[in-house]
Amino acid sequence: MASSSCNISPPIIPIFVFFLLVSSSFCPVRSSETGSLHAKNQTFRPEVELQKLKTIRELLNKINKPPIKSIQAILSYFAPLISPDGDIIDCVLLHHQQAFDHPRLKGQKPLDPPERPSGVNPNGMGGEDFQLWSMSGESCPEGTIPIRRTSEEDMLRASSVRRFGRKRPRRRVRRDSTSNGHEHAVGYVSGDQYYGAKASINVWTPRVSNQYEFSLSQMWVISGSFGDDLNTIEAGWQVSPELYGDNYPRFFTYWTTDAYQATGCYNLLCSGFVQTNNRIAIGAAISPTSSYNGGQFDISLLIWKDPKHGNWWLEFGSGVLVGYWPSFLFTHLRDHASMVQFGGEVVNSRAGGFHTSTEMGSGHFAGQGFGKASYFRNLQVVDWDNNLIPLSNLRVLADHPNCYDIQGGINRVWGNYFYYGGPGRNVKCP
Repeated sequence: MASSSCNISPPIIPIFVFFLLVSSSFCPVRSSETGSLHAKNQTFRPEVELQKLKTIRELLNKINKPPIKSIQAILSYFAPLISPDGDIIDCVLLHHQQAFDHPRLKGQKPLDPPERPSGVNPNGMGGEDFQLWSMSGESCPEGTIPIRRTSEEDMLRASSVRRFGRKRPRRRVRRDSTSNGHEHAVGYVSGDQYYGAKASINVWTPRVSNQYEFSLSQMWVISGSFGDDLNTIEAGWQVSPELYGDNYPRFFTYWTTDAYQATGCYNLLCSGFVQTNNRIAIGAAISPTSSYNGGQFDISLLIWKDPKHGNWWLEFGSGVLVGYWPSFLFTHLRDHASMVQFGGEVVNSRAGGFHTSTEMGSGHFAGQGFGKASYFRNLQVVDWDNNLIPLSNLRVLADHPNCYDIQGGINRVWGNYFYYGGPGRNVKCP
């Protein structure tokens, strides 16, 4: 495959203790019950469609900053192929990213790298080439960051154009997830003050049954009363056909400071996360992935609070800084987190009245173990003195264990770990 780069302008156009609140229980869910909605939308109303297109163009102009270079792969001169995962990656000047549209950041420069937690041993900048777009052989120049271009099609798939890139809020927070269509298998710690977390997350390509469901594996750094003031910082991988238009597992981030209502977003789709790395595209597809009874691949993520400035930084692999969430975005998380959660989540829309067949993790239950079930390993937290320490009280919980389950353990090599996941619908999960 030959590769090329060119200047392409953006188109104008816990039941659960409390943790489920945090989870992505606020993402859009569609099911067969929404048929009436689709039926209503079949009536073409020119003025409504024109207004929608106008809104889309305005949002695209806000999200897609002018690139100095755009990256695509070409199979031949007659058959241009936008990167293997269907993306165009724009190289945008670092200080032009959308984060700097925020009033508190306008005119500022990205911060210098912070002091890493004690116990972290960065060994170089290797491991950045874990995404499909980088297979083109191209990269973004120093002083720029790679941003997955948002298309009109991306927005048209969204259940709400105005809430594009955001999770769906709920009017009332509950302690269980049985009524919101979101199901989980997680490990978590609470009851202390946490200043960060680290884990290695096994990457798979779980099957997602329809466009309005997703499957993700991530870690959450959480604080607040689990009401309207809930603060979260999130990172991991997800398969989300609605957000990305395909079934690739993609590296993602998220944040909110008001329980997913009006603040926060995925990736770089709003003013918030400040990216500093020029080789990792948040929202881009991950490669390689794991295979059943075959090779295993995981990604290591570290989130921690900079003791000097109070910002929350994200690190990938061994010493690769991705960027940071400025402390002023948050209320409770300006100080510390009160819970850290790791694990998997799916949306179950019960299309046709049956449990979804959307898979979590590898699509196999925890009891199948290594090479078959998905895992989280080397789970750690950051303490008040910026030390990375093992977990002392990990609890594991699955809200629908006949559909997706979890089994925890500890050993000298993996430290605290767990296997999790499942196939969804089966004889015991109708």
